[in-house]
Amino acid sequence: MEREAYERLMKGHLGDRLYRHSVGVAETAAALAVRYRGDRQRAYLAGLLHDYGKAYTREELCQKAELLGLRLDRITLAEKRLLHAPVGAALLQHELGLTDPAVLKAVAYHTTGREKMSLLEKVLYLADLIEPERDFDGVEKLREIAFTCLDAALLAAVDQTIQSVIRRGLLLHPRSIYFRNSLLASLRENGG
Repeated sequence: MEREAYERLMKGHLGDRLYRHSVGVAETAAALAVRYRGDRQRAYLAGLLHDYGKAYTREELCQKAELLGLRLDRITLAEKRLLHAPVGAALLQHELGLTDPAVLKAVAYHTTGREKMSLLEKVLYLADLIEPERDFDGVEKLREIAFTCLDAALLAAVDQTIQSVIRRGLLLHPRSIYFRNSLLASLRENGG
């Protein structure tokens, strides 16, 4: 499927507000990919498709996960903010025929992060937080750091996300903690 076809499909699937967010993520991911010598087109596509699962309710996502035979942990199953990512990735494969494993993994982990993330996964995670329509305390600082040192920006982003999750009394996925620790260890090893 061509980029324009995906854009039309996503506009109808997500609605205006979420589609604008997805385009903002796609453009930001593409810019980050260029900055860090990644695949610009793949980053744009991952950004455009990353919230495919958000069009469904929690109940629909659980039903689809069961039908697809996805093995999801109880934290992911309990929290729609987490659930839409892995189920959305599976739906992209089964409903749209997307077969690019790099894009599918980036979509699957864009909410929690994980250890040993690929460049594309890192770019998507960060782009989702700093796209132009995001407006929260500290977003401007994240945007500045994002184009200077990717891992430093990711560490600041995951720290902020974890603090927000705790403040709001939401479930914190262990993958986010592993992601944070892997970033911190890497930065320390590299003198950052």
